Amino acid sequence: MATATHYLEINAPAAQCYQWWRPLTNLPQIMDDVKSVDPKDGSADVTHWVVDGPLGKTIEWDAKIIDEETDRKIAWKSLEESNNHVETGGAVRFDPHGDSTGVEVSLHVETPGGAAGDAAAKLFADPQKKIEKALEEFKQLMERSSQNV
Repeated sequence: MATATHYLEINAPAAQCYQWWRPLTNLPQIMDDVKSVDPKDGSADVTHWVVDGPLGKTIEWDAKIIDEETDRKIAWKSLEESNNHVETGGAVRFDPHGDSTGVEVSLHVETPGGAAGDAAAKLFADPQKKIEKALEEFKQLMERSSQNV
């Protein structure tokens, strides 16, 4: 199992950060490996993920928001029936500090054995570095848009 967690202080209000993150569909903007996150069957709580894998292949799964508190946190987990061979999930927490927000993102992945496991292990190599980069890009995006308000 691979787990990564990172925290950054962002000069933008918690509500703005939460609203950007909530649909999960914006994640390809900050996560290089994520090709798309789309609502599934019109649901705001279930999404279909497509992620770049090794050798030009993609890995796909469905995930459901399993815990949510408006402007404070969002957590999601892959659905077993999506037949993805990878258990994955994540959470983002928003701690309001007036004009700024502490944002903590954690991701976890549990890969199976065999070829699917090898592919997933390569895909999720160095998750800490990937989440740090994604959160830094999110910070820049939020701070730029906060200045334009």
